[in-house]
Amino acid sequence: MQNNENKRVYVIGQTEIAARPLTPALYLVATPIGNLGDITLRALETLAGADHVACEDTRVTRVLLDRYGIRQRPTAYHEHNAGEAGPRLIEALENGRSVALVSDAGTPLVSDPGFRLVGQAQERGIRVVPIPGASAVLAALTASGLPSDAFFFAGFLPVKDGQKRTRLEEVRTVPGTLIFFESPRRVADTLEAMADVLGARQAAIGRELTKAFEEIRTGTLAELAAHYAAADTPKGEIVICVAPPAERTETADDVDKLLLSLAKEMPASKAAAEAARMTGQQKPALYRRLLELREGSGD
Repeated sequence: MQNNENKRVYVIGQTEIAARPLTPALYLVATPIGNLGDITLRALETLAGADHVACEDTRVTRVLLDRYGIRQRPTAYHEHNAGEAGPRLIEALENGRSVALVSDAGTPLVSDPGFRLVGQAQERGIRVVPIPGASAVLAALTASGLPSDAFFFAGFLPVKDGQKRTRLEEVRTVPGTLIFFESPRRVADTLEAMADVLGARQAAIGRELTKAFEEIRTGTLAELAAHYAAADTPKGEIVICVAPPAERTETADDVDKLLLSLAKEMPASKAAAEAARMTGQQKPALYRRLLELREGSGD
């Protein structure tokens, strides 16, 4: 520590982290999503002191451990070996050992198979300890400029267009900001589908968060879809944040008029779907209401 004009300056070097023994438990350790400086001291102490460090990719975790001089040998625990690696980790925990679980980036259990291990540990009465830290979901949300009082993390959407649009229909009326992960190769198509299903909402794209080429791009879904369709395939990890549905104040008469107007231009099912998109109401209920209106008018 240096003292200069009454200002305290702390210099942290490449010192090794003390490996203090941990109480036997499953520790869920958040790791940086890009910038290796975004690691907490508690996380480093936990990684250094754990009997076992389980991770998605040992090569990725090795970079983090080496950066802070932690001499642990990580073992793989991921979607493809969870059936074999999980029981071994549970056995270690039942034998009084400590296990630190990390993902490649961010908080464990967010879009990774760690929830299975946590469930198995809880079933056996094993203590589970969260070690909070970096999260791409929260980083993107806070930088998006969209409402953050309520949000819904929807993970990755299906790859096939039909299934993707069905999933978007399912979350269309969620009263909060929607957050998705997406592949750079699919972001343009996904934004186009979102514009079709979710309508004219504001959105934000977080790319390469915390890294050297970090980018936050905002606009309507249609504007963003057009941008990425015309641009080269972006590089890096992508998070999409979409504004909540607009509050609707239509009266029942307004909705009836909308349904009848749309039905003059398209089949009943499509008219109900379009009305649902415009009003935020459910398509089945609107479809039934349109049939009632037609019966009442004798059409």
